[in-house]
Amino acid sequence: MQISVLTNSDISAIRERNPEAFERPLWKRFAMPFGVVATILYIVLCAWFFSVSKVIDEANWQVAGDYINDWFSYEVRPDIDYRNGEISIDFPRFSPLGDDPKPDWIETREGTVTVVSQVKAQNSSAPSSQGSFMAPAANAGQAANPEASAGVDAGEAGMSFMAPGSANGAASTPDASADGNEKTVSETRQGIAEATVRFSAGTFLEFTPEQVTVTHRGRTLEIAVDSRKETVTPLAELPSWALQKSEGTKIFLDFGFAGRAEIRAKETKILRRYLGWENFLFDTRSPYWGMSWSAIASHLVSGPQLVDGRSNWAVLWDNILNNAEWQHGDVWIKLLQTIVMAFVGTLFALLVAFPLSFLAARNITPNFFLNQFLKRFFDFLRSVDMLIWALFFTRAFGPGPLAGISAIFFTDTGTFGKLYSEALENIDEKQREGVRSVGASNMQVQRYGVVPQVLPIFISQTLYFWESNTRSATIIGAVGAGGIGLKLWEAMRTNQDWENVAYMVILILIVVFIFDNISNALRSHLIGKQG
Repeated sequence: MQISVLTNSDISAIRERNPEAFERPLWKRFAMPFGVVATILYIVLCAWFFSVSKVIDEANWQVAGDYINDWFSYEVRPDIDYRNGEISIDFPRFSPLGDDPKPDWIETREGTVTVVSQVKAQNSSAPSSQGSFMAPAANAGQAANPEASAGVDAGEAGMSFMAPGSANGAASTPDASADGNEKTVSETRQGIAEATVRFSAGTFLEFTPEQVTVTHRGRTLEIAVDSRKETVTPLAELPSWALQKSEGTKIFLDFGFAGRAEIRAKETKILRRYLGWENFLFDTRSPYWGMSWSAIASHLVSGPQLVDGRSNWAVLWDNILNNAEWQHGDVWIKLLQTIVMAFVGTLFALLVAFPLSFLAARNITPNFFLNQFLKRFFDFLRSVDMLIWALFFTRAFGPGPLAGISAIFFTDTGTFGKLYSEALENIDEKQREGVRSVGASNMQVQRYGVVPQVLPIFISQTLYFWESNTRSATIIGAVGAGGIGLKLWEAMRTNQDWENVAYMVILILIVVFIFDNISNALRSHLIGKQG
């Protein structure tokens, strides 16, 4: 076999005879650079139209970072109060550390403190010579008991049991300044004079009633606080991790993931962050709260009964399900509702769309008006989004799974009807004609000549939408259609329970992953069996 090789002259001769075969059109030659330029211009237009640069500049990235941190950590928020001259530590009512928290990262030291408080001033407008039952005058007391009045000076004569004077109240010293009906009283006694809050080994705050000392990244910052003038004054230049928006106002401290602090004139708000999810299994009311795993195992196996009349196993399971902070039982029930919503809605749509698709297919039912009516009906059902249907049925049936099932049923009926009818219109007519040629009835022709061709497609599409509806049921649940979506929306609205949001998102991902694998396995098995 001889192979001829074209020379340059041969190629030139062919190019001259057929120039149209060698010359690319202008649009083909510049299609690639034109596409790149058009894409760049489109991106610039979108950035200008949606003000992307302004949104990025004005975005609060710190808040976004805090939300992300809340997905896998939690916060403890004590308040260090020093407004009256003595330090007090207050925790929120529902603290993750329990009703009487005493964390090891807060240290207090007692000493002599001067506590300043406001008391109501006595009304001095009445004449001092007039005695009364509550504060008898000196003359009245001396007249009634001459022996008792002997040796008593004029200052002591004006005192009574109900309203003692300053001579008997040596611990309390009225201030010279009185404001209206109130006066300032100071008392010197033993109390909490100093406190230390530790965020990490090199980050801590030291408190006295007049000053807050902050140590972070090897630098110490002293801040004077005046609760009476309500001023906060740093005694040195603020470092990068401290911010004061205006002179005398509160100072914000950012310690990264470890937490934050907000120093005010009368108190300092602490936010200390812990890695993990707080009280995930047992809330602070549970007898198992704070126990180690070995202690829990000991109680379950041979320990004393924690609740009278109930086994420790029953108490354990009840405490997990009814955890007030995580509400596991309610979350799991709502997740099951979501799964049932997706399954029942998809099943009902399949049962209705399957027979209607045979009537909508032109080659199966040659009736133009019936075909067009059903196809437009399918278009109407699927053109209205599932979320809109959910809002409609929530108003009709009230919040709950029934509204979600109805929304999935209506939307998927239109989608299945369109997909099934199009699959039927693209079947191989030879197989149907072969079944008809042996004398089969019309029903038998559809059963043996049509269904085997389209059944794998129907199964594949139905399983895919069943898997997809598990995700969609979460979204429509947020508008009141029931399921875990409503629970998820409630947690997001608080802007504080983002760890609960993360928990429910993980549960949804697990369910979607499981149903995806089940769908793939069923699809492979059933379609492979048909083949």
